[in-house]
Amino acid sequence: MSSIDTDDIARRLQPLLVAEFGTGAQATGLATMADGHAGLTFGFDVTDANGRQLKSYVIKLAPFGVVRRGNTDVYRQAPLLRSLHQLGLPVPAVPWASADEDLLGTPFIIMEKLPGRVFLLWEPHAQFSRESAAISGYWRQCAELLAKVHRIDIDTALPDWEAPRGLAEELAIWPGVLKHAQDPAWLAAGTRLGEQLMAQMPATPHIGLVHGDFQPGNVMFDGGRVSGLIDWEISLIGAQGLDLGWLLLFSDPAAWDASFQPLVPVSQTALIEAYCEADGPAAADLHWFQAMAHYRMGAIACLNVKLHRTGKRHDPLWDRFASSIAPMFARGSALLA
Repeated sequence: MSSIDTDDIARRLQPLLVAEFGTGAQATGLATMADGHAGLTFGFDVTDANGRQLKSYVIKLAPFGVVRRGNTDVYRQAPLLRSLHQLGLPVPAVPWASADEDLLGTPFIIMEKLPGRVFLLWEPHAQFSRESAAISGYWRQCAELLAKVHRIDIDTALPDWEAPRGLAEELAIWPGVLKHAQDPAWLAAGTRLGEQLMAQMPATPHIGLVHGDFQPGNVMFDGGRVSGLIDWEISLIGAQGLDLGWLLLFSDPAAWDASFQPLVPVSQTALIEAYCEADGPAAADLHWFQAMAHYRMGAIACLNVKLHRTGKRHDPLWDRFASSIAPMFARGSALLA
């Protein structure tokens, strides 16, 4: 399937919906989700034979025709989300999921749609207040939510989900991504930062559940309060400092070009304090983990800028992002100096 036929997907979903809601139930309004850049993610409503809306869902599809591994293995999120939902975390329930291709031609998960919207740091939806105190509150709630995620006992909640990934293994992923840098200066700066990280790697990081992309753009708010944590594609069992370092990257003005500054009216010290006051367990070696976040994000940007500019994956956001690659690598090296 070279492109997504949403009408075909809706038709294929009908047997599931009829079994759950009765004759006449069908998927309507199936369309790409408005916020974010989360790949093959679509929202839809379930209506009855009279057109009355019964419930709303989000469906994630695995990419067609690719190896199911890491972020392309969509089904791996199903047991994770089900376990977290059972524990009371603000993640969606997953009523349907399949690892095979019989129904839709690719693996999928279907989640109940959560209320609210994510807080996109550069262009938040109009529902969000632009007052500094309100935005600071969103950030603090994120730090407190991250502590809650990190306190999960993986031995009881996720005993058979995945084996832990060590920091050396994590670090080894990124040179292969960084090599796509079109600017030789980006490649040189990123390579230098990677070498610094390898030389100063923490020996005993706190191991547990890692979201992998924890920042306000993946946290949903409704009425000013957290209502959901979404986009678990790159989650893993590993060093939880990766998440806190990632949050600090997005809150660090020095990492971003002056033309592309996120809305951050709160200090990094305040975020770390909020995380620790909520009993977050992974606040050690933060200079290293924040620098690691700069390395990861810089490498990801190098790849996505190339994909956009060569026409392989159109996303103008990365043209705006490109000016931050150099300061991001420089800031990461400065953190380790």
